[in-house]
Amino acid sequence: MVLYVNACVRQESRTKRLADFFLAGLCEPTEEVRLDTIPFPVADAKFLERRDRLVSEAKFDDPMFDLAKQFSGADEIVIAAPLWDLSFPASLKQYFEQINVPGVTFVYSSDGAPKSLCRAKKLTYITTVGGNDFPESFGFGYIQALAQSFYGIHDVRLIYAAGLDIAGADVESILTKVENAMRTRR
Repeated sequence: MVLYVNACVRQESRTKRLADFFLAGLCEPTEEVRLDTIPFPVADAKFLERRDRLVSEAKFDDPMFDLAKQFSGADEIVIAAPLWDLSFPASLKQYFEQINVPGVTFVYSSDGAPKSLCRAKKLTYITTVGGNDFPESFGFGYIQALAQSFYGIHDVRLIYAAGLDIAGADVESILTKVENAMRTRR
């Protein structure tokens, strides 16, 4: 199963358009998690105490861990998130705060290094950028580091379209060029 983590909030999202195109080419069952529909809890002291207690007791049947179990059990991960303020929407960070659970998505080895409990071997990160300046180390770099360091997903790929908000940009042409590139990589 492909897990599609959708951090797009706009109806006419260009990032979502690229993600939908990519997913259509996979021809595999997909589960979508729409982050704009999830009322993420505030990670305050009360929340953390409860989560830490449940983790220490290995009570992973609590609904608090449903997203983490879904992520851990996916065969492949696709994340769609537009570049916002040199990163990604806050809901994606909240999502990672929910799924980064010792005992579900990873464990610490005896030397303190995270060891993956995730099934996925591939993660594709899809984004769009208004300007041409796209520092990959910001949004994508964070996702890549998490995937490789905590979740054991070493095949992390980036698909993006840039320059979409520049005056006079041919947005349709830019998006079509990226879609054509996806076709040739399959």
